[in-house]
Amino acid sequence: MLRSFFIKGTLKQNSHHLPRFNQWRALHSRNKKAMELIAKGWSALKEVDRVIDYAELKDKRLIPLLRTAKENFELALEADNSNTHARYWLSKLHLKYHVPGACKAIGAALLVEAADMGDPDAQYELGCQLRVENDYVQSDQQAFYYLEKAVDQLHPGALYLLGAVYLTGDCVKKDVASALWCFHRASEKGHAGAAIAYGSLILRGVEVPESQTKFNSKRSSSARKSGKDAASTVENPVEMAREQFEIAARAGCDLGFKWLQRLEEEEKRLLAG
Repeated sequence: MLRSFFIKGTLKQNSHHLPRFNQWRALHSRNKKAMELIAKGWSALKEVDRVIDYAELKDKRLIPLLRTAKENFELALEADNSNTHARYWLSKLHLKYHVPGACKAIGAALLVEAADMGDPDAQYELGCQLRVENDYVQSDQQAFYYLEKAVDQLHPGALYLLGAVYLTGDCVKKDVASALWCFHRASEKGHAGAAIAYGSLILRGVEVPESQTKFNSKRSSSARKSGKDAASTVENPVEMAREQFEIAARAGCDLGFKWLQRLEEEEKRLLAG
Protein backbone atom coordinates (compact mmCIF):
# COMPACT_ATOMS: atom_id res chain seq x y z
CA MET A 1 0.00 0.00 0.00
CA LEU A 2 2.79 2.38 0.97
CA ARG A 3 4.62 1.54 -2.27
CA SER A 4 1.57 2.41 -4.40
CA PHE A 5 1.24 5.71 -2.51
CA PHE A 6 4.82 6.70 -3.40
CA ILE A 7 4.36 5.65 -7.02
CA LYS A 8 1.24 7.81 -7.33
CA GLY A 9 3.03 10.75 -5.73
CA THR A 10 5.96 10.41 -8.15
CA LEU A 11 3.68 10.21 -11.18
CA LYS A 12 1.76 13.26 -9.99
CA GLN A 13 4.99 15.24 -9.51
CA ASN A 14 6.28 14.28 -12.96
CA SER A 15 2.98 15.28 -14.56
CA HIS A 16 3.47 18.84 -13.28
CA HIS A 17 6.87 19.09 -15.03
CA LEU A 18 5.75 17.44 -18.27
CA PRO A 19 4.07 20.52 -19.88
CA ARG A 20 7.13 22.65 -19.14
CA PHE A 21 9.42 19.99 -20.63
CA ASN A 22 7.26 19.73 -23.74
CA GLN A 23 7.36 23.52 -24.18
CA TRP A 24 11.16 23.51 -23.92
CA ARG A 25 11.40 20.60 -26.34
CA ALA A 26 9.13 22.34 -28.87
CA LEU A 27 11.17 25.57 -28.58
CA HIS A 28 14.41 23.66 -29.10
CA SER A 29 12.94 21.87 -32.12
CA ARG A 30 11.81 25.16 -33.71
CA ASN A 31 15.18 26.78 -33.09
CA LYS A 32 17.03 23.81 -34.57
CA LYS A 33 14.81 23.85 -37.67
CA ALA A 34 15.33 27.60 -38.07
CA MET A 35 19.11 27.29 -37.82
CA GLU A 36 19.12 24.54 -40.46
CA LEU A 37 17.15 26.79 -42.83
CA ILE A 38 19.44 29.76 -42.08
CA ALA A 39 22.46 27.59 -42.90
CA LYS A 40 20.94 26.71 -46.29
CA GLY A 41 20.12 30.35 -47.03
CA TRP A 42 23.56 31.51 -45.92
CA SER A 43 25.23 28.90 -48.13
CA ALA A 44 23.28 30.14 -51.18
CA LEU A 45 24.14 33.76 -50.34
CA LYS A 46 27.84 32.97 -49.97
CA GLU A 47 27.79 31.40 -53.44
CA VAL A 48 26.32 34.66 -54.76
CA ASP A 49 29.07 36.65 -53.04
CA ARG A 50 31.68 34.34 -54.54
CA VAL A 51 30.66 35.01 -58.16
CA ILE A 52 29.02 38.45 -58.00
CA ASP A 53 32.29 40.27 -58.77
CA TYR A 54 32.39 38.46 -62.12
CA ALA A 55 28.76 39.11 -63.07
CA GLU A 56 26.34 41.99 -63.47
CA LEU A 57 24.38 43.03 -60.38
CA LYS A 58 21.12 41.97 -62.00
CA ASP A 59 22.53 38.86 -63.68
CA LYS A 60 19.67 36.38 -64.16
CA ARG A 61 21.97 33.49 -63.30
CA LEU A 62 22.10 34.76 -59.70
CA ILE A 63 18.32 34.85 -59.24
CA PRO A 64 17.87 31.13 -58.38
CA LEU A 65 20.48 31.41 -55.62
CA LEU A 66 18.98 34.65 -54.29
CA ARG A 67 15.50 33.13 -54.28
CA THR A 68 16.80 30.08 -52.43
CA ALA A 69 18.39 32.29 -49.79
CA LYS A 70 15.27 34.45 -49.42
CA GLU A 71 12.92 31.47 -49.14
CA ASN A 72 15.07 29.75 -46.53
CA PHE A 73 15.39 32.89 -44.37
CA GLU A 74 11.63 33.45 -44.58
CA LEU A 75 10.94 29.81 -43.65
CA ALA A 76 13.37 30.17 -40.74
CA LEU A 77 11.35 33.13 -39.45
CA GLU A 78 8.15 31.12 -39.79
CA ALA A 79 9.71 28.27 -37.83
CA ASP A 80 11.06 30.56 -35.10
CA ASN A 81 9.83 34.14 -35.16
CA SER A 82 12.24 35.12 -32.38
CA ASN A 83 15.34 34.19 -34.39
CA THR A 84 17.43 37.33 -34.84
CA HIS A 85 19.86 35.75 -37.33
CA ALA A 86 17.06 35.06 -39.81
CA ARG A 87 15.87 38.67 -39.46
CA TYR A 88 19.35 40.04 -40.00
CA TRP A 89 20.16 37.98 -43.11
CA LEU A 90 16.73 38.60 -44.62
CA SER A 91 17.22 42.34 -44.07
CA LYS A 92 20.56 42.15 -45.92
CA LEU A 93 18.85 40.48 -48.86
CA HIS A 94 16.24 43.24 -49.08
CA LEU A 95 18.76 46.06 -48.64
CA LYS A 96 21.82 44.97 -50.61
CA TYR A 97 20.88 42.38 -53.21
CA HIS A 98 18.74 42.49 -56.36
CA VAL A 99 16.52 39.65 -55.23
CA PRO A 100 13.02 39.44 -56.77
CA GLY A 101 10.53 41.08 -54.42
CA ALA A 102 13.17 43.09 -52.58
CA CYS A 103 11.88 46.06 -50.59
CA LYS A 104 14.21 48.46 -48.77
CA ALA A 105 11.47 49.47 -46.31
CA ILE A 106 11.00 45.84 -45.27
CA GLY A 107 14.76 45.39 -45.05
CA ALA A 108 15.13 48.46 -42.82
CA ALA A 109 12.29 47.31 -40.55
CA LEU A 110 13.81 43.82 -40.21
CA LEU A 111 17.24 45.31 -39.46
CA VAL A 112 15.85 47.55 -36.70
CA GLU A 113 13.91 44.62 -35.22
CA ALA A 114 16.97 42.38 -35.20
CA ALA A 115 19.10 45.14 -33.62
CA ASP A 116 16.50 45.85 -30.93
CA MET A 117 16.27 42.11 -30.21
CA GLY A 118 20.01 42.07 -29.48
CA ASP A 119 21.69 40.70 -32.60
CA PRO A 120 25.26 42.18 -32.62
CA ASP A 121 25.67 41.98 -36.41
CA ALA A 122 22.39 43.87 -36.87
CA GLN A 123 23.38 46.45 -34.26
CA TYR A 124 26.70 47.06 -36.01
CA GLU A 125 25.09 47.23 -39.45
CA LEU A 126 22.38 49.62 -38.25
CA GLY A 127 24.94 51.83 -36.52
CA CYS A 128 26.92 52.06 -39.76
CA GLN A 129 23.80 52.81 -41.81
CA LEU A 130 22.73 55.60 -39.46
CA ARG A 131 26.19 57.21 -39.61
CA VAL A 132 26.65 57.00 -43.37
CA GLU A 133 23.32 57.25 -45.12
CA ASN A 134 21.59 60.13 -43.35
CA ASP A 135 23.13 63.38 -44.55
CA TYR A 136 20.12 65.48 -43.51
CA VAL A 137 19.16 63.70 -40.27
CA GLN A 138 21.01 64.05 -36.97
CA SER A 139 21.33 60.32 -36.34
CA ASP A 140 24.81 60.19 -34.80
CA GLN A 141 23.46 59.61 -31.30
CA GLN A 142 21.34 56.69 -32.50
CA ALA A 143 24.29 55.28 -34.41
CA PHE A 144 26.49 55.55 -31.33
CA TYR A 145 23.78 53.83 -29.24
CA TYR A 146 23.65 50.77 -31.50
CA LEU A 147 27.43 50.62 -31.89
CA GLU A 148 27.83 50.59 -28.12
CA LYS A 149 25.28 47.77 -27.89
CA ALA A 150 27.33 45.75 -30.40
CA VAL A 151 30.54 46.60 -28.53
CA ASP A 152 28.99 45.24 -25.33
CA GLN A 153 28.86 41.90 -27.17
CA LEU A 154 32.46 42.38 -28.41
CA HIS A 155 31.56 42.62 -32.10
CA PRO A 156 34.96 43.16 -33.81
CA GLY A 157 33.70 45.59 -36.45
CA ALA A 158 31.88 47.68 -33.85
CA LEU A 159 34.94 47.67 -31.58
CA TYR A 160 37.10 48.93 -34.44
CA LEU A 161 34.64 51.65 -35.46
CA LEU A 162 34.12 52.81 -31.88
CA GLY A 163 37.89 52.87 -31.41
CA ALA A 164 38.19 55.15 -34.44
CA VAL A 165 35.45 57.39 -33.02
CA TYR A 166 37.29 57.71 -29.69
CA LEU A 167 40.64 58.25 -31.43
CA THR A 168 39.38 61.10 -33.62
CA GLY A 169 36.95 62.60 -31.10
CA ASP A 170 34.10 62.37 -33.61
CA CYS A 171 30.77 62.86 -31.75
CA VAL A 172 32.47 62.02 -28.41
CA LYS A 173 35.27 63.38 -26.27
CA LYS A 174 38.64 62.19 -27.60
CA ASP A 175 39.86 59.27 -25.48
CA VAL A 176 43.00 57.49 -26.67
CA ALA A 177 42.89 54.95 -23.81
CA SER A 178 39.37 53.86 -24.79
CA ALA A 179 40.44 53.72 -28.44
CA LEU A 180 43.36 51.46 -27.52
CA TRP A 181 41.05 49.15 -25.56
CA CYS A 182 38.65 48.88 -28.50
CA PHE A 183 41.44 48.20 -31.01
CA HIS A 184 43.00 45.67 -28.64
CA ARG A 185 39.79 43.66 -28.19
CA ALA A 186 38.97 43.76 -31.90
CA SER A 187 42.52 42.67 -32.73
CA GLU A 188 42.10 39.67 -30.42
CA LYS A 189 39.21 38.61 -32.63
CA GLY A 190 41.32 38.86 -35.77
CA HIS A 191 40.14 42.24 -37.10
CA ALA A 192 42.88 43.38 -39.50
CA GLY A 193 42.08 47.10 -39.39
CA ALA A 194 42.10 47.15 -35.60
CA ALA A 195 45.42 45.29 -35.51
CA ILE A 196 47.00 47.82 -37.90
CA ALA A 197 45.64 50.76 -35.89
CA TYR A 198 46.79 49.24 -32.59
CA GLY A 199 50.28 48.44 -33.90
CA SER A 200 50.65 51.90 -35.46
CA LEU A 201 49.71 53.61 -32.21
CA ILE A 202 52.26 51.51 -30.32
CA LEU A 203 55.01 52.54 -32.78
CA ARG A 204 54.01 56.19 -32.33
CA GLY A 205 54.81 55.84 -28.63
CA VAL A 206 51.27 55.76 -27.23
CA GLU A 207 51.41 54.22 -23.76
CA VAL A 208 49.65 50.86 -23.58
CA PRO A 209 47.92 50.01 -20.27
CA GLU A 210 49.68 47.34 -18.20
CA SER A 211 46.62 45.08 -18.28
CA GLN A 212 46.89 44.83 -22.07
CA THR A 213 50.64 44.20 -22.10
CA LYS A 214 50.25 41.37 -19.58
CA PHE A 215 47.56 39.76 -21.72
CA ASN A 216 49.65 40.19 -24.85
CA SER A 217 52.52 38.36 -23.20
CA LYS A 218 50.51 35.16 -23.21
CA ARG A 219 49.92 35.42 -26.94
CA SER A 220 53.28 36.77 -27.98
CA SER A 221 55.21 34.68 -30.47
CA SER A 222 58.35 35.21 -28.38
CA ALA A 223 56.72 34.24 -25.10
CA ARG A 224 58.36 30.83 -25.42
CA LYS A 225 61.49 32.44 -24.05
CA SER A 226 61.87 32.11 -20.30
CA GLY A 227 61.92 34.62 -17.48
CA LYS A 228 63.59 37.94 -18.08
CA ASP A 229 63.92 37.60 -21.88
CA ALA A 230 60.18 37.10 -22.31
CA ALA A 231 59.30 40.07 -20.11
CA SER A 232 61.71 42.38 -21.92
CA THR A 233 60.39 41.26 -25.32
CA VAL A 234 56.83 42.02 -24.35
CA GLU A 235 57.76 45.49 -23.15
CA ASN A 236 59.48 46.20 -26.46
CA PRO A 237 57.02 48.31 -28.48
CA VAL A 238 58.47 47.14 -31.79
CA GLU A 239 57.78 43.50 -30.92
CA MET A 240 54.30 44.37 -29.66
CA ALA A 241 53.56 46.19 -32.90
CA ARG A 242 55.01 43.32 -34.94
CA GLU A 243 52.59 40.93 -33.27
CA GLN A 244 49.66 43.15 -34.31
CA PHE A 245 50.87 43.37 -37.90
CA GLU A 246 51.20 39.58 -37.96
CA ILE A 247 47.54 39.33 -36.93
CA ALA A 248 46.61 41.60 -39.84
CA ALA A 249 48.81 39.62 -42.23
CA ARG A 250 47.19 36.33 -41.17
CA ALA A 251 43.83 37.92 -41.97
CA GLY A 252 45.09 38.58 -45.51
CA CYS A 253 45.61 42.34 -45.10
CA ASP A 254 48.22 43.73 -47.52
CA LEU A 255 48.97 46.59 -45.15
CA GLY A 256 49.97 44.07 -42.51
CA PHE A 257 52.55 42.55 -44.86
CA LYS A 258 53.86 46.03 -45.77
CA TRP A 259 54.31 46.98 -42.12
CA LEU A 260 56.16 43.71 -41.40
CA GLN A 261 58.41 44.32 -44.40
CA ARG A 262 59.07 47.87 -43.23
CA LEU A 263 60.05 46.67 -39.75
CA GLU A 264 62.35 44.03 -41.22
CA GLU A 265 64.08 46.56 -43.48
CA GLU A 266 64.53 48.94 -40.54
CA GLU A 267 66.11 46.16 -38.46
CA LYS A 268 68.52 45.29 -41.28
CA ARG A 269 69.48 48.94 -41.65
CA LEU A 270 70.21 49.24 -37.94
CA LEU A 271 72.28 46.04 -37.93
CA ALA A 272 74.27 47.19 -40.95
CA GLY A 273 74.95 50.52 -39.29
